[in-house]
Amino acid sequence: MKTRIKLITFLSILLILSSCASTNLKKTNPTGLKEQTRTEVITVTGGDVRGIVNKDGTVEIFAGLPFAAPPVGDLRWKEPQDVIPWKGILEADHFAPMAMQLENGPVYNFLFNAYTHSKKSRTYGGPMSEDCLYLNVWRPVGKAPQGGWPVLVYVHGGTLLTGQSWYEKYDGENLAANGIIVVNIAYRVGVFGYFADAELAKESPNGTTGNYGLLDQIKALEWVHNNIAAFGGDAGNVTIAGESAGSSSVNALCASPLTKGFFRRAIGESSSVIQQTPPHTFRTMEAALKMGDDIKKEFGCKNMEELRTLPAAKLIKTKYKNSSMTVDGYALPETPYEIYQKGLNHEEALMNGFNKREAFGFTFFTKVDKKNIASLLEPSMKDKSAAFLEKYGSKNKKELKSLYNDVFSAVCFTYPHDQWTKTLQAQGKPVYEYYFSRENGEIGTNHSGEMIYAYRNVPHTKNYKARDYELEEIMSSYWLNFVKYGNPNGKDTAGKELPLWQTSKESGGLLMEFGDSCSMVEDPFAYIYDYLN
Repeated sequence: MKTRIKLITFLSILLILSSCASTNLKKTNPTGLKEQTRTEVITVTGGDVRGIVNKDGTVEIFAGLPFAAPPVGDLRWKEPQDVIPWKGILEADHFAPMAMQLENGPVYNFLFNAYTHSKKSRTYGGPMSEDCLYLNVWRPVGKAPQGGWPVLVYVHGGTLLTGQSWYEKYDGENLAANGIIVVNIAYRVGVFGYFADAELAKESPNGTTGNYGLLDQIKALEWVHNNIAAFGGDAGNVTIAGESAGSSSVNALCASPLTKGFFRRAIGESSSVIQQTPPHTFRTMEAALKMGDDIKKEFGCKNMEELRTLPAAKLIKTKYKNSSMTVDGYALPETPYEIYQKGLNHEEALMNGFNKREAFGFTFFTKVDKKNIASLLEPSMKDKSAAFLEKYGSKNKKELKSLYNDVFSAVCFTYPHDQWTKTLQAQGKPVYEYYFSRENGEIGTNHSGEMIYAYRNVPHTKNYKARDYELEEIMSSYWLNFVKYGNPNGKDTAGKELPLWQTSKESGGLLMEFGDSCSMVEDPFAYIYDYLN
């Protein structure tokens, strides 16, 4: 039974890290209803749109709204361009194709379906296209409050290689039903989103290359800023949020000079690029250009004209993983670390944190024993690894694997959040940091496990107990309050007072634990931080 749960967990993590996508262009309905109730017509940049109403009549959904021109043909590897106007009414009743990304092999799909019933997910076999710059809006039914509904803009994760804006785990319907507008955005990923080349920089009016996915996110925020009032939203009360690579992106969006005035607050879950040398999703321009040259050689192309003629389905099969942002002099004139040190970041308040077993999905097949533990730790700890092992090491393989998992988690996930928290705290801004520790029969406390609770999408299956739904109410209420007021504290959606979540400054560095109980606790990974390089 334990082995089966571990496999379920591992495969569940893989769904977050990669996509069960297909290149078919079937329409994916947000409600599953055959007969759709239509909304009123709304005018946005590009033309008129009409959405649909959810099953219980509490939320209106506008799916597949274009926020930029299709980045195809000559627009491949260019900054996102303005929306192309359309005639008539755009019926926003189905999700748009996800960005081009590698499909999973038949073995993976068979195993995933066998253990997690992935074919029940609307993303399984979903449409995929290079024409992918669309977003989805969920808004409450009824009259907006004075000033407009608060707005949450969500950036999906997927290592900057995969993902989509309409996965059920961060669907916006249940949050929108409780008084906010939710906008989930898409962006170019992989070789289409983070490819870099000197020729591209030269042809760009802004001298940029390597950050096309990040620029897409910025374009989507601009669209929200210009159009959300048409949905009854408050353009002056926007919070951006993301998980994993989406959280790294949120961190970069907070640092970009191009996003000033587009949002007020940020939520970051399980990733950050605020360190001098981020552990992932960031690289030097030198490294980005080197990979760009390697990709041209891989496909036998001499220039961008030749590379742009390659079919998307062929280009996506490159053996090189374009999964990192870079300093391009435009979206990011300097590293996020340098920008934050100068106090030029934009978030007025931050809610961020990490999970208990972040590393599990990444170290699943890594063998750890007494012979190799020192070499595994050396890249992260250098000459401090011996002292660390002397104090915390063990002869037991299981304990050593657990120790390695903790170090991996600290390096890639928890320490970056500790640094984000301390940087904002030093700027005098309120920071609320969390630690997610609730286990369940599925993904549990592994990477991305908190999402279904925070975004109010815990499934009603046998793997979840009464406490899971209690925690869902608590966490999603904190998220809602933070989006509305910039402070997670207050009452839940049923009117019950929430446990007090102190800022990092107020608590002396404690974190809010979301688990079998909710209270302020010490960072369980803090013992590792002093040993990191």
